[in-house]
Amino acid sequence: MRKSLLSLAVLAVLATPAVSFAEEAADKHSHPAEKGTAPATAPAAAPTSPHTVAYNVGLYSQYVFRGLTQTDEKPAIQGGVDYSHASGFYLGAWASNISWLEDGGNYSGSSLELDIYGGYRGAFGNSGVGYDVGLLNYIYPGDKTAAGRANAGFTEPYTLEAYAALSYKWLQAKFSYGITDIFGATESDGSYYAELNANIPVGETGITANLHYGYQDYKGSVAGVSNDSVYTYNDWKIGATKSFSNGVNLGAYYTDTDANSAGYTFLGENIGDSTFTVFVQKTF
Repeated sequence: MRKSLLSLAVLAVLATPAVSFAEEAADKHSHPAEKGTAPATAPAAAPTSPHTVAYNVGLYSQYVFRGLTQTDEKPAIQGGVDYSHASGFYLGAWASNISWLEDGGNYSGSSLELDIYGGYRGAFGNSGVGYDVGLLNYIYPGDKTAAGRANAGFTEPYTLEAYAALSYKWLQAKFSYGITDIFGATESDGSYYAELNANIPVGETGITANLHYGYQDYKGSVAGVSNDSVYTYNDWKIGATKSFSNGVNLGAYYTDTDANSAGYTFLGENIGDSTFTVFVQKTF
Protein backbone atom coordinates (compact mmCIF):
# COMPACT_ATOMS: atom_id res chain seq x y z
CA MET A 1 0.00 0.00 0.00
CA ARG A 2 5.31 3.16 -2.97
CA LYS A 3 5.90 2.71 -0.45
CA SER A 4 8.92 7.05 -2.17
CA LEU A 5 2.01 16.11 -2.51
CA LEU A 6 1.94 15.50 -4.42
CA SER A 7 3.18 11.78 -7.43
CA LEU A 8 -2.39 16.77 -8.94
CA ALA A 9 -4.13 18.87 -11.35
CA VAL A 10 -5.94 16.64 -13.63
CA LEU A 11 -2.61 15.67 -14.80
CA ALA A 12 -3.25 16.73 -18.11
CA VAL A 13 -0.42 14.59 -18.38
CA LEU A 14 1.65 13.40 -15.62
CA ALA A 15 4.89 14.02 -13.79
CA THR A 16 8.42 15.30 -15.82
CA PRO A 17 12.25 14.59 -15.36
CA ALA A 18 14.18 16.17 -12.56
CA VAL A 19 14.63 19.92 -12.77
CA SER A 20 17.95 21.28 -11.57
CA PHE A 21 18.43 24.79 -10.30
CA ALA A 22 21.92 24.80 -11.80
CA GLU A 23 22.60 27.90 -13.85
CA GLU A 24 23.13 27.53 -17.60
CA ALA A 25 26.76 27.19 -18.60
CA ALA A 26 28.45 30.36 -19.83
CA ASP A 27 28.26 31.13 -23.55
CA LYS A 28 30.49 28.61 -25.30
CA HIS A 29 31.02 30.78 -28.40
CA SER A 30 34.08 32.99 -27.93
CA HIS A 31 35.27 35.39 -30.61
CA PRO A 32 38.40 34.25 -32.51
CA ALA A 33 41.59 35.91 -31.28
CA GLU A 34 42.53 39.00 -33.23
CA LYS A 35 45.66 38.75 -35.34
CA GLY A 36 48.73 39.49 -33.33
CA THR A 37 47.06 39.02 -29.93
CA ALA A 38 47.06 36.11 -27.51
CA PRO A 39 44.37 33.44 -28.06
CA ALA A 40 41.10 34.19 -26.36
CA THR A 41 40.38 32.17 -23.23
CA ALA A 42 36.98 30.43 -23.16
CA PRO A 43 34.89 31.46 -20.16
CA ALA A 44 34.75 28.88 -17.38
CA ALA A 45 31.55 26.87 -17.13
CA ALA A 46 29.34 27.78 -14.21
CA PRO A 47 29.60 25.26 -11.37
CA THR A 48 26.88 22.63 -11.26
CA SER A 49 24.38 23.17 -8.47
CA PRO A 50 24.26 20.41 -5.82
CA HIS A 51 20.50 21.00 -5.48
CA THR A 52 17.88 19.23 -7.60
CA VAL A 53 14.10 19.55 -7.51
CA ALA A 54 11.83 17.18 -9.42
CA TYR A 55 8.05 17.01 -9.79
CA ASN A 56 5.62 14.32 -10.85
CA VAL A 57 1.90 14.12 -11.52
CA GLY A 58 -0.21 11.17 -12.62
CA LEU A 59 -3.67 9.86 -13.32
CA TYR A 60 -4.41 6.30 -12.15
CA SER A 61 -7.47 4.12 -12.70
CA GLN A 62 -7.25 3.53 -8.93
CA TYR A 63 -4.79 3.94 -6.06
CA VAL A 64 -3.39 0.63 -4.82
CA PHE A 65 -1.08 0.64 -1.78
CA ARG A 66 0.55 -2.55 -0.58
CA GLY A 67 -1.98 -4.53 -2.59
CA LEU A 68 -5.05 -2.79 -1.13
CA THR A 69 -7.20 -0.40 -3.15
CA GLN A 70 -7.40 2.98 -1.42
CA THR A 71 -10.09 4.44 -3.68
CA ASP A 72 -12.66 1.62 -3.98
CA GLU A 73 -11.29 0.92 -7.49
CA LYS A 74 -12.09 4.48 -8.58
CA PRO A 75 -9.63 6.90 -10.29
CA ALA A 76 -6.91 8.71 -8.38
CA ILE A 77 -4.98 11.88 -9.13
CA GLN A 78 -1.53 11.91 -7.58
CA GLY A 79 1.43 14.24 -7.52
CA GLY A 80 4.67 14.89 -5.69
CA VAL A 81 7.75 17.05 -5.35
CA ASP A 82 11.24 15.87 -4.41
CA TYR A 83 14.32 17.80 -3.34
CA SER A 84 17.71 16.11 -3.36
CA HIS A 85 21.23 17.23 -2.54
CA ALA A 86 24.39 15.92 -4.13
CA SER A 87 25.46 14.68 -0.70
CA GLY A 88 22.65 12.08 -0.78
CA PHE A 89 20.19 13.88 1.50
CA TYR A 90 16.62 14.25 0.22
CA LEU A 91 13.15 15.49 1.21
CA GLY A 92 9.81 15.05 -0.49
CA ALA A 93 6.05 15.27 -0.33
CA TRP A 94 3.38 13.35 -2.21
CA ALA A 95 -0.44 13.28 -2.19
CA SER A 96 -3.40 11.31 -3.55
CA ASN A 97 -7.14 11.23 -3.14
CA ILE A 98 -8.42 8.26 -1.10
CA SER A 99 -11.74 6.86 0.10
CA TRP A 100 -10.86 3.86 2.28
CA LEU A 101 -11.17 5.66 5.62
CA GLU A 102 -14.66 6.93 4.90
CA ASP A 103 -15.59 3.63 3.23
CA GLY A 104 -14.72 1.87 6.49
CA GLY A 105 -17.17 4.08 8.41
CA ASN A 106 -14.65 5.06 11.10
CA TYR A 107 -13.51 8.38 9.69
CA SER A 108 -15.19 11.38 8.06
CA GLY A 109 -13.96 14.34 6.02
CA SER A 110 -11.06 12.23 4.81
CA SER A 111 -10.43 12.16 1.08
CA LEU A 112 -6.71 12.92 1.09
CA GLU A 113 -3.46 11.13 1.89
CA LEU A 114 -0.42 13.35 2.29
CA ASP A 115 3.03 11.77 2.69
CA ILE A 116 6.04 13.70 3.96
CA TYR A 117 9.40 11.94 3.89
CA GLY A 118 13.12 12.49 4.12
CA GLY A 119 16.26 10.44 4.19
CA TYR A 120 19.72 9.72 2.90
CA ARG A 121 20.83 7.53 0.01
CA GLY A 122 24.22 6.44 -1.24
CA ALA A 123 26.31 3.44 -2.26
CA PHE A 124 28.88 1.17 -0.66
CA GLY A 125 32.06 2.16 -2.49
CA ASN A 126 32.26 0.70 -5.98
CA SER A 127 30.30 -2.43 -5.11
CA GLY A 128 27.24 -1.33 -7.05
CA VAL A 129 25.13 -1.85 -3.92
CA GLY A 130 23.06 1.16 -2.94
CA TYR A 131 21.33 2.01 0.32
CA ASP A 132 18.47 4.29 1.33
CA VAL A 133 17.31 5.10 4.87
CA GLY A 134 14.67 7.53 6.04
CA LEU A 135 11.37 8.40 7.70
CA LEU A 136 7.92 8.55 6.10
CA ASN A 137 4.88 10.20 7.70
CA TYR A 138 1.41 9.33 6.32
CA ILE A 139 -1.06 12.12 7.08
CA TYR A 140 -4.83 11.70 6.77
CA PRO A 141 -6.89 14.84 7.47
CA GLY A 142 -10.31 14.16 8.97
CA ASP A 143 -12.05 13.13 12.18
CA LYS A 144 -13.37 9.97 13.78
CA THR A 145 -17.05 9.27 13.32
CA ALA A 146 -19.24 8.13 16.22
CA ALA A 147 -18.61 4.56 15.05
CA GLY A 148 -14.87 5.21 14.97
CA ARG A 149 -14.87 6.60 18.50
CA ALA A 150 -16.77 3.54 19.71
CA ASN A 151 -14.47 1.11 17.87
CA ALA A 152 -11.75 -0.02 20.28
CA GLY A 153 -9.83 -1.52 17.35
CA PHE A 154 -9.60 1.80 15.49
CA THR A 155 -7.26 4.62 16.40
CA GLU A 156 -6.01 7.68 14.50
CA PRO A 157 -4.75 6.59 11.06
CA TYR A 158 -1.69 8.87 11.08
CA THR A 159 1.35 6.65 10.62
CA LEU A 160 5.10 7.21 11.03
CA GLU A 161 7.43 4.59 9.56
CA ALA A 162 11.22 4.27 9.42
CA TYR A 163 12.57 2.49 6.37
CA ALA A 164 15.80 1.02 5.05
CA ALA A 165 16.48 -0.39 1.60
CA LEU A 166 19.30 -2.08 -0.28
CA SER A 167 19.49 -2.16 -4.06
CA TYR A 168 21.64 -3.76 -6.73
CA LYS A 169 21.05 -2.95 -10.37
CA TRP A 170 17.29 -3.51 -10.89
CA LEU A 171 16.67 -5.39 -7.62
CA GLN A 172 15.63 -3.81 -4.31
CA ALA A 173 14.85 -5.13 -0.83
CA LYS A 174 13.11 -2.75 1.60
CA PHE A 175 11.97 -2.90 5.22
CA SER A 176 9.51 -0.41 6.78
CA TYR A 177 8.93 -0.31 10.55
CA GLY A 178 5.95 1.29 12.28
CA ILE A 179 7.16 3.71 14.94
CA THR A 180 3.53 4.59 15.72
CA ASP A 181 0.33 2.58 15.39
CA ILE A 182 -0.17 2.07 11.67
CA PHE A 183 -3.13 2.94 9.46
CA GLY A 184 -5.70 3.09 12.24
CA ALA A 185 -5.07 -0.30 13.88
CA THR A 186 -4.98 0.06 17.67
CA GLU A 187 -1.82 -1.11 19.50
CA SER A 188 -0.08 -1.85 16.20
CA ASP A 189 3.21 0.01 16.70
CA GLY A 190 6.15 -2.25 15.90
CA SER A 191 4.38 -3.68 12.86
CA TYR A 192 6.47 -3.92 9.71
CA TYR A 193 6.31 -4.31 5.94
CA ALA A 194 9.02 -6.25 4.09
CA GLU A 195 9.19 -6.19 0.30
CA LEU A 196 11.21 -7.26 -2.73
CA ASN A 197 11.00 -5.23 -5.93
CA ALA A 198 12.44 -5.90 -9.37
CA ASN A 199 12.27 -3.31 -12.15
CA ILE A 200 13.84 -5.03 -15.13
CA PRO A 201 14.65 -3.07 -18.33
CA VAL A 202 13.54 -4.85 -21.50
CA GLY A 203 16.41 -4.23 -23.89
CA GLU A 204 16.36 -0.77 -25.52
CA THR A 205 12.57 -0.63 -25.77
CA GLY A 206 12.02 1.85 -22.94
CA ILE A 207 9.81 -0.77 -21.30
CA THR A 208 10.45 -1.91 -17.74
CA ALA A 209 8.96 -5.07 -16.25
CA ASN A 210 7.76 -4.43 -12.67
CA LEU A 211 7.64 -7.26 -10.14
CA HIS A 212 6.83 -6.98 -6.42
CA TYR A 213 6.25 -9.19 -3.40
CA GLY A 214 5.41 -7.85 0.05
CA TYR A 215 4.57 -9.08 3.54
CA GLN A 216 2.62 -6.83 5.93
CA ASP A 217 2.97 -8.02 9.53
CA TYR A 218 0.82 -6.54 12.31
CA LYS A 219 1.77 -6.56 15.98
CA GLY A 220 -0.34 -6.07 19.08
CA SER A 221 -3.85 -7.11 20.10
CA VAL A 222 -7.18 -5.54 21.06
CA ALA A 223 -9.62 -7.12 23.53
CA GLY A 224 -7.77 -10.42 23.34
CA VAL A 225 -7.83 -10.56 19.53
CA SER A 226 -4.40 -10.30 17.87
CA ASN A 227 -3.94 -7.80 15.07
CA ASP A 228 -1.87 -10.45 13.33
CA SER A 229 -4.86 -12.77 12.93
CA VAL A 230 -7.00 -9.99 11.43
CA TYR A 231 -4.63 -7.79 9.42
CA THR A 232 -1.41 -9.63 8.47
CA TYR A 233 -1.22 -10.53 4.77
CA ASN A 234 0.98 -11.06 1.68
CA ASP A 235 0.68 -9.09 -1.55
CA TRP A 236 2.21 -9.32 -5.01
CA LYS A 237 2.28 -7.35 -8.25
CA ILE A 238 3.27 -7.83 -11.89
CA GLY A 239 3.24 -5.04 -14.45
CA ALA A 240 5.10 -3.01 -17.05
CA THR A 241 5.95 0.65 -17.62
CA LYS A 242 6.82 2.36 -20.90
CA SER A 243 8.93 5.51 -20.49
CA PHE A 244 9.30 8.25 -23.10
CA SER A 245 12.04 10.84 -23.49
CA ASN A 246 9.61 13.69 -22.70
CA GLY A 247 9.09 12.38 -19.15
CA VAL A 248 5.78 10.62 -19.82
CA ASN A 249 5.31 7.13 -18.38
CA LEU A 250 2.49 4.75 -19.32
CA GLY A 251 1.93 1.61 -17.29
CA ALA A 252 -0.33 -1.17 -16.14
CA TYR A 253 -0.13 -3.72 -13.35
CA TYR A 254 -2.03 -6.57 -11.75
CA THR A 255 -2.11 -6.90 -7.95
CA ASP A 256 -3.46 -9.47 -5.52
CA THR A 257 -3.27 -10.37 -1.82
CA ASP A 258 -4.35 -13.02 0.66
CA ALA A 259 -5.79 -10.32 2.96
CA ASN A 260 -8.35 -11.61 5.49
CA SER A 261 -11.81 -10.47 4.45
CA ALA A 262 -12.69 -9.97 8.15
CA GLY A 263 -10.14 -7.17 8.39
CA TYR A 264 -10.34 -5.68 4.92
CA THR A 265 -14.00 -5.73 3.88
CA PHE A 266 -15.16 -2.18 3.13
CA LEU A 267 -18.58 -1.46 1.60
CA GLY A 268 -19.14 -5.20 1.30
CA GLU A 269 -15.98 -5.88 -0.71
CA ASN A 270 -12.47 -7.03 0.22
CA ILE A 271 -10.12 -4.18 -0.71
CA GLY A 272 -7.33 -6.73 -1.08
CA ASP A 273 -8.96 -8.68 -3.91
CA SER A 274 -7.13 -9.06 -7.21
CA THR A 275 -7.35 -5.99 -9.41
CA PHE A 276 -5.88 -4.33 -12.49
CA THR A 277 -4.60 -0.74 -12.65
CA VAL A 278 -3.51 1.49 -15.55
CA PHE A 279 -1.85 4.89 -15.32
CA VAL A 280 -0.27 7.77 -17.15
CA GLN A 281 2.33 9.91 -15.39
CA LYS A 282 4.69 12.73 -16.19
CA THR A 283 7.87 13.69 -14.43
CA PHE A 284 9.60 17.06 -14.77
